[in-house]
Amino acid sequence: MIWLNFKFNMENIKIFTFNPFSENTYIISNDKGECVIIDPGCSYSEEENGLDNYISANGLKPVKLLNTHCHIDHIFGNLYCTHKYGLELYAHKEELPNIINADMYADTFGVAKPGSPQPVHYLKEGDTVVFGNVILEVLFTPGHSPGHVVFYCRNGNYVIGGDVLFKEGIGRTDLPGGNYATLIRSIHEKMFNLPNDTIIYSGHGPETTIGHEKIYNPFLNLIDAN
Repeated sequence: MIWLNFKFNMENIKIFTFNPFSENTYIISNDKGECVIIDPGCSYSEEENGLDNYISANGLKPVKLLNTHCHIDHIFGNLYCTHKYGLELYAHKEELPNIINADMYADTFGVAKPGSPQPVHYLKEGDTVVFGNVILEVLFTPGHSPGHVVFYCRNGNYVIGGDVLFKEGIGRTDLPGGNYATLIRSIHEKMFNLPNDTIIYSGHGPETTIGHEKIYNPFLNLIDAN
């Protein structure tokens, strides 16, 4: 289990790296001590305790549970977070099949069944997630997964990007519902329309920026980053 911490103005971003897939889980907290949990990948008690210890030690109050998408590595902790903090799940409606089939996929990968609850609230393009001084804009970015969304914080100049775009890489498209052409279109039409200095916090691996990926990502056409 690995964790990092970043601060933008009056908000903090905490990053945990969880489970056998090395998935990045995010906690964003605001100036009032409220926080949202994005893609909780905690898959066993030590990881759950690590998540809760951070929340408790910082006096945070979880107010929303968000999924960028619902592949198994991003939802291991959904059940824990709904029970522990009394949260309801937010995700795109096209991700429902991934949640329904997650326990079956667990057998395929030889990992614990997540038993995730289904979304109570469905996210869509143009929605905003607001808590205190933090505003997260929802962008619809399918391709890696049919209902993939990302959360863009305009004031903080960052995006919680799930598995769309990685540092010099892109999300895989060979899983059920994946589509390569759709993913590339999402990157060019949504992600690359963000400012070049926007920080991308991805679902796996280190952070990067939009400008860096425009120039150095070998999977994408090179375009002017100015």
